[in-house]
Amino acid sequence: MNTHYDTLSAAYNELNKRGYQTNFEAIPNKLLQDEGTEETYSPAESTIVEFHRFEGSTNPSDMSILYAIETSDGKKGILLDAYGADSSQEVAEFIKEVKIAK
Repeated sequence: MNTHYDTLSAAYNELNKRGYQTNFEAIPNKLLQDEGTEETYSPAESTIVEFHRFEGSTNPSDMSILYAIETSDGKKGILLDAYGADSSQEVAEFIKEVKIAK
């Protein structure tokens, strides 16, 4: 399985094909929220399966990071954030407590 992608869109599309179809967002109080259902998950209920960092092709400071996440109830989805100085405080607080699959 290829876990290196040249573009953010290629990673997003491939993960979507592999079942990561939920769009997650990090919200205050260290919670992850399903954007469709508004169901929330704590860091203890979430696992980072893989993550990928990307730089913008025209602007190297335009960086992003994509997390493939599985929840304790079997939901698979994607959390996207800027990487570096523009990253979200909510994502940072949530991610630092989430376990990473080996």
